[in-house]
Amino acid sequence: MLQPVAIGSKLLSDYTHIVGRDLIEEVRELAAPLEGRKVVHVSATAFGGGVSEILYTLVPLMKDVGLDVEWQVIYGREEFFNATKLMHNALQGAPEDLTEEHWATWRHYNEMNARELASGWDVALIHDPQPAAMYHLVPEKAKGWVWRCHIDLSTPNPDTIGQLLPYIRDYPQSLFHMPAYVPGGMSGTVNIVPPAIDPLAPKNMALSPEDASYVCAQFGIDVDRPMICQVSRFDPWKDPLGVIDAYRLVKEEIASVQLALVGSMASDDPEGWDYFNATIAHADGDPDIHILNNFNNVGAIEVNAFQSQSDVLIQKSTREGFGLTVSEAIWKGRPFIGGNVGGIPLQVEDGVSGFLVDSVEMCAQRTLEILRDPELGKQLGRRGKEHVRKEFLTPRYLRDYLRIFTELLGEGSQPAAA
Repeated sequence: MLQPVAIGSKLLSDYTHIVGRDLIEEVRELAAPLEGRKVVHVSATAFGGGVSEILYTLVPLMKDVGLDVEWQVIYGREEFFNATKLMHNALQGAPEDLTEEHWATWRHYNEMNARELASGWDVALIHDPQPAAMYHLVPEKAKGWVWRCHIDLSTPNPDTIGQLLPYIRDYPQSLFHMPAYVPGGMSGTVNIVPPAIDPLAPKNMALSPEDASYVCAQFGIDVDRPMICQVSRFDPWKDPLGVIDAYRLVKEEIASVQLALVGSMASDDPEGWDYFNATIAHADGDPDIHILNNFNNVGAIEVNAFQSQSDVLIQKSTREGFGLTVSEAIWKGRPFIGGNVGGIPLQVEDGVSGFLVDSVEMCAQRTLEILRDPELGKQLGRRGKEHVRKEFLTPRYLRDYLRIFTELLGEGSQPAAA
């Protein structure tokens, strides 16, 4: 058997005051005919990264509306995860493809995990490329199969996607964040379903201004002076060095401004640590640049506080998947500036609910506009939060999944035997 993940409980009714009664009732109506259906989510890991964060909310809510849901994690050793890390990068456009040995390792672990998957599911929902061969290997173990792709396949390494495609193209239903991410040659039903954030999670729940400023002050922030903040991993695509350059241009005009760069680090990510150190070097000892990570005890509540306290929130990515950190930032009701790449323009309407920028100079210019005109900042923040409320919160995501399950299983079909 695959490794089961223990999850807490959540109540859909707790979200009513945020998303409104109509959406909650629509979800319950969709869920009623699916009551008791056996659903399994299969993913590569239960911690770290956006997929597991989403599932810790989505799975309990699916249970709450009456589905019989489990989340299981595949087995894999270092050789497997080395191969899938290479695959992940190649599918997002890196030139290095997997060797034949890597592909053999990937197939070997998929065969082993396919054997370990129990039978009798109504829906098997497979997340990302790591376990993607499941449907190809054991189609009889579930009545309905779904492949959920969480990564950007808009410019994949042609050899890598060519090798993967035979395993993913025949899934009866597949889900992608954006139309640009759908590879050519998919033969099942393709669904465009953007991800969503949990507004009640510690990272996103409402914090009082007093609590936010108290937390930020503990990290050396002067809460009486303006603050710019970017929350993201330390990697070149998130461009923290460009954020520092933009901050310096702003500081020439508004000397009191501070910058917080807040990110999470993985202990097994040497590239991340190299780039973290490069970011510190670029800051060059400026006492108004605060570079913090989870090894400084920065967790979900602290991220929430920094975002809630900021005068301007930035996500100056030069390349981005969907970029769910953008919705997390905008949900705090603060003015937002983002790179005009990936999924960021879906979450921000330029000049209406935030600003989209293509350069350091433009980022600095928009930051100055917001700092000099607090009313503009308030309007952008308000409109941004409303857009996220309508489009990027978990109950909408749950509704989209229930629609897909309904189509997959067909009206009036019998549940799988217990």
